Amino acid sequence: MSAPVARYERAARKAQADGRIPALSVALHRADREPWTCTIGDSGNPDHPLGPDTRFRIGSVTKTFTAVLVLQARDDGLLDLDQPISAHLDVPAHGDATIRRILSHTAGLQREPAGDVWDTLITPDAAALLAELDRAERVLPNARRYHYSNLGFAILGQLVAKLRGGTWEQVLADRILGPLGLDATTVAAPPQAAVGYLVDAYSDAARPEPQFDLRGVNPAAQLWSTASDMARWAAFLVSPETADPDGKVLAAATLDEARWPLTTRDEAVWSSGFGLGLILVPQGKRVVDVGHDGAMPGFLAGVYGRRGGDGTPGGLGCAVLGSSGTAAETNELVHELLKLAVEQDPADITPWAIAPPAPAAYRSVLGVWWSEGSPFAFSWRDNTLRATYADAPAGLPPSVFQPLDGQPDMLRTVSGREAGELLRLTRDDAGAVVQMHWATYRFSRVQEGFDGGPASAGAGR
Repeated sequence: MSAPVARYERAARKAQADGRIPALSVALHRADREPWTCTIGDSGNPDHPLGPDTRFRIGSVTKTFTAVLVLQARDDGLLDLDQPISAHLDVPAHGDATIRRILSHTAGLQREPAGDVWDTLITPDAAALLAELDRAERVLPNARRYHYSNLGFAILGQLVAKLRGGTWEQVLADRILGPLGLDATTVAAPPQAAVGYLVDAYSDAARPEPQFDLRGVNPAAQLWSTASDMARWAAFLVSPETADPDGKVLAAATLDEARWPLTTRDEAVWSSGFGLGLILVPQGKRVVDVGHDGAMPGFLAGVYGRRGGDGTPGGLGCAVLGSSGTAAETNELVHELLKLAVEQDPADITPWAIAPPAPAAYRSVLGVWWSEGSPFAFSWRDNTLRATYADAPAGLPPSVFQPLDGQPDMLRTVSGREAGELLRLTRDDAGAVVQMHWATYRFSRVQEGFDGGPASAGAGR
């Protein structure tokens, strides 16, 4: 056993023992290594002992799948994220809630469907969920703040089903599970299902929890899966270029959009945020874990991938699935394992190699330019023009530019500082760039005031 694997396994065994988790299944996925899996404990299923193929309920991790289905529909022109749901669904109430607000849990919808569903363990079917929406409250004004809503994601699932002309379950299988080969991820409990437990707080007794189907609320929390499938799913969420290089499921740019934080989850402690269906957990030094936690009676799940930071490999995803509904260690372990993976076995370092020079049209741009009294370095890397603010914090990504079609002197900022803004080049008679305007701010080769006078001249001109 290698040293990194020994550390992973020890962390998993400690979490299982400390959390008193009857069955724990863990997987790490990365594009540059073989997957690592580990199972500890007892499935509680006499016909199917615990192993890598044991299935666990993943609860609200299901929402990440529903979010991807919604974004697929948007990319296919079937909806606009800023449309109200009433543009596509005939609902008796709350039709003004927009798709984007529901995706980011900022629409103010109550948490669950109307009724005491966690007492009865009976949820409405898909038709009743929508027909009875007038029984549910809008507990907060639209866009007021983050408020988690299973009801909201259930509505989104039915929206996707209507637009695609099938059920949510069919659309999920056809458009995500099949294309990505997530064969162990199912809507119904399979024969290999682990038993979920409530572990007694004051003894080592454990009571099996009841299992039930969520029916109309399936798009919020119904799925079962393995740690291996979920680690691969997490890798897709953070690195689609490695998990889905042809963009069969979703464009990489769309996942970039989904990962952008739209709200913090706590107004006082900004320790996590929410994008379009994704939880974002900063880990310091420009590192963020992206994914979702899940909970259902007797089960907890943590499914996250990691982006950013020195040594983070592409396609790094982790899943921790446990058969206890109360062990917080399940959700903590996923972040610990992602951290250990980078510390113990960082990505290989690619040797630097000589590359072709910048195109002649942009060579006079390279070097230091000044704007608002501050220096910016413009360079040519990876076949793109880019800019870095001299006083930027370490690790801050550069701004990257792409020329507009047929307009080499007009470039769009496609990422980094001033994303979306234009960079305009001005040339002299010899064709050299002598001035630039970026986001309308003037850039010159010497430090100038806003009146155009050089700083070196002091009060004079």
